[in-house]
Amino acid sequence: MSRAFLFVLDSFGIGGAPDAKAFGDEGSNTFGHIVEACAAGRGDRAGLRSGKLLVPNMGSLGLYHSANLAADTPLPPQAPDPVGLWGAAEEVSNGKDTPSGHWEIAGVPVTFNWGYFPQTIPAFPDSLVANAVAKAKLPGILANKHASGTDVIDEYGEEHIRTGKPIFYTSTDSVIQIAAHETHFGLDRLYALCSIMRELVDPLNIGRVIARPFTGETRQTFTRTGNRRDYSVPPPEPTLLDRLTAAGRMVIAIGKIGDIYAHQGIGQVRKANGNMALFEETLVAMDDAQDGDLAFTNFVDFDMLYGHRRDVPGYAAALEAFDRRLPEALAKLRAGDLLILTADHGCDPTYKGTDHTRERVPVLCFGPDLPRGSFGVRPSFADIGETVAAHLGIAAGPHGKSFLKGTGDRTPDA
Repeated sequence: MSRAFLFVLDSFGIGGAPDAKAFGDEGSNTFGHIVEACAAGRGDRAGLRSGKLLVPNMGSLGLYHSANLAADTPLPPQAPDPVGLWGAAEEVSNGKDTPSGHWEIAGVPVTFNWGYFPQTIPAFPDSLVANAVAKAKLPGILANKHASGTDVIDEYGEEHIRTGKPIFYTSTDSVIQIAAHETHFGLDRLYALCSIMRELVDPLNIGRVIARPFTGETRQTFTRTGNRRDYSVPPPEPTLLDRLTAAGRMVIAIGKIGDIYAHQGIGQVRKANGNMALFEETLVAMDDAQDGDLAFTNFVDFDMLYGHRRDVPGYAAALEAFDRRLPEALAKLRAGDLLILTADHGCDPTYKGTDHTRERVPVLCFGPDLPRGSFGVRPSFADIGETVAAHLGIAAGPHGKSFLKGTGDRTPDA
């Protein structure tokens, strides 16, 4: 029996989604535009990075090949013959948010419509705010609008400390985010407030309530901490994680994976703050994983710190830092193991606005005895989860198809 490792580079799209126009994202291409920007000098930042984007290890796994396949983008291949299986996948879910992408990766596309809040001030219904204030015994709330998480804390953080009013904001995702000071407001109190809000927004079909704790005393010193917690709607049917758990396998959830799946089908939760800390925790999990287990990591910084903030140099530097660490993970693979690098959506840092972008994603697979070749563009992210299911020898789910020919068969199905 073998093991599987699933690395999601949050927001690392490669363009080419056939329905991008319907989402207002026509022409978006997170990877392709970062490559172009770096080549043109727009990815330079003093003390951080400069020059062309250098991701040779992902390139050797077929990153440039998959990008050219997905978006017909003339990127230099950097690797004449990828060392593993490679391709791309497109999303069929109705949303371009984190839960939709991750659930579909785990074999459950989102076929219903999420609820969203209007881009008005105030953004939240008066009745929802009144119920929150009453149930959580709050003196009121601040912001009540669409906003960037760091900007809204800069704007309202000092008033929050003075008044005790938590900061409520949203985005174009199906989400309510609540920012509060870890000590002045209290971390446990923030979590309790988010639990209350989870119940209040269930009738509105809101995907997530996110606790966004921060520290510091002034606008100049405010810092969001690693104690973020997501309160998600449970997936509508069993995911790959549920099926593995039912089969007696261990699912090790690293980063925010446990929160994304509402802790269903999760055997262990391992938290870390920042991509490099997440990578360290993933290496430990790779040592701990036994035959038949899945270790599943979300590398959140690409999206949270750089994509939404439209920070090309930051995104490029984060990709290069991840790429430098990748050989450490590849070296831990044993005979029969499978590692897949993919993403859950795009967040093109060169695109208008601050929202996610509808894009295809890379699917780069490697294992010591995995054959080389392309499996093309898969019609659903669900094919990723079904490939893991086939690789680990559990029954297929109702959505998606493995790009290995069958359970126990390690040749590509193109």
